[in-house]
Amino acid sequence: MRNSIEFEVFGDYALFTDPLMKMGGEKLTYNVPTYQALKGIVESIYWKPTLLMVIDEVRIMNPIKMESKGIRPIEYGGRNTLANYTYLKDVRYQVKAHFIFNPHRPDMAFDRNEHKHHNILKRSLKAGGRRDIFLGTRECQGYVEPCEFGEGKGFYDNYGDIHLGTMVHGINYPDETGRNEMEVRLWNPVMRDGIIQFIRPEQCTQIRKIMDMEPKYFNGSNMESADELFRQLEEGGE
Repeated sequence: MRNSIEFEVFGDYALFTDPLMKMGGEKLTYNVPTYQALKGIVESIYWKPTLLMVIDEVRIMNPIKMESKGIRPIEYGGRNTLANYTYLKDVRYQVKAHFIFNPHRPDMAFDRNEHKHHNILKRSLKAGGRRDIFLGTRECQGYVEPCEFGEGKGFYDNYGDIHLGTMVHGINYPDETGRNEMEVRLWNPVMRDGIIQFIRPEQCTQIRKIMDMEPKYFNGSNMESADELFRQLEEGGE
C-alpha cells in the first residue's frame, strides 16, 4: 500500500491496560495490543499533526504469556502503596500501517508533501524511531525494526479463530474527528491465525464521550515542515 510501513516491535514486557481493571489501583494487561497502543508506537517512530496514522493489522508472533509483579506506585497523597501489575512477557509483533493526510487539519495544508513524509517515516523506522518506544506503558521499553509483514514463523499460524471479547479500540481526539470532544472507542476483535485486522476508527459503533477538548493549533511558527526536516536529514542532521 502507498505510504505504508511494515515493522516488527518487540520487548521483554508489555502492559496494554484493561481500563476495567484499574478501578482498584492495579493493572491487568489485555492479551494483545490495542489499536491505540500500536498507533502510539507508529507516532513514536514519526509523527506530525499533518498526518493520521492508520493501523491495518498486527500479527502476534510469540505465545501469549503473562507475569505478575509487585509494584510500589506513588499514591496521590505522596505515599507509596503496594499493587500487583500483570504484564505480557516476551512479546513480538509484526505491524502493517499507513498514513493519510488529516482532513481535519486544513491549517497543515502547507506541510502536505507525501513523498517526503513517507521517506522520513521509513528512515525514522530504520533508526529505531524518533522517540522512545513503549509497549503500552513507560516501564515497558520496546524496539522496532523494518520487516516484511507475514515473514517468519508465528506461534499462532494456522491456530484458527480466537475471540477476544470487548476491548478498547482507541481514543478519538478533536483534531482527528472535527468534534471538540475526547471519546473512547470499543470493539470486539477476532484473532485469525495470529492476525488481527483492525477496522478503521470511523467504523467503530461503540463510542463514549470522555470530556470536552479543544484541538491544539499548529502553524509554521511552532512546527517544523517536512521540507525542512527532510533537508536536515539529507545534510546529516537528526
